[in-house]
Amino acid sequence: MRMPARIAATAVTMLLLGVAAVHSQETLRIIPFITGDRVVVSFELNDAYNDAVREAIASGLRTTFSYQLELRTRAWVDRTIGTTLVATTDRYENLTRRHTLTRTIDGRVEDVLVTEDDAVVKTWLTKWNRVPVADTSKLDPAREYYVRVTTNAQPLGGSLLGVTKSITGQVKFTFIP
Repeated sequence: MRMPARIAATAVTMLLLGVAAVHSQETLRIIPFITGDRVVVSFELNDAYNDAVREAIASGLRTTFSYQLELRTRAWVDRTIGTTLVATTDRYENLTRRHTLTRTIDGRVEDVLVTEDDAVVKTWLTKWNRVPVADTSKLDPAREYYVRVTTNAQPLGGSLLGVTKSITGQVKFTFIP
């Protein structure tokens, strides 16, 4: 390999590692609990509402943070007990300087809010409380389960290779009725 080609390859590698280091700062905090006869999950995606997201929103691009929640148990092949898809979409209107925030659960619109407050936008995009995932009637007592949350932000693919960036986190718990 010629010297300029090695330098270029090293530079690309360092750039990719730098991008990975920046993305690894985002953390996903997941809290599953039982309420009534349902397994519900609260979660928060820290550090995801950054300058790049604010710039995309300010440019007028519709921005969506989507999350896939799965309640699973370990077996020979992990078994999925329940799945819920949630998303928050922000449509920013430059003329009025207002955000129209829409929350959906499994494709159904659950809530719509119009605001000018950036802190409200951040909370709506990155934090969800008490999202139902499954009925406790589907769970076995004293068995270990885990909740996995996978995130996706659009239009921010976040990758130099065009691959959509996602963050996954999971937390275990034991069901005791």
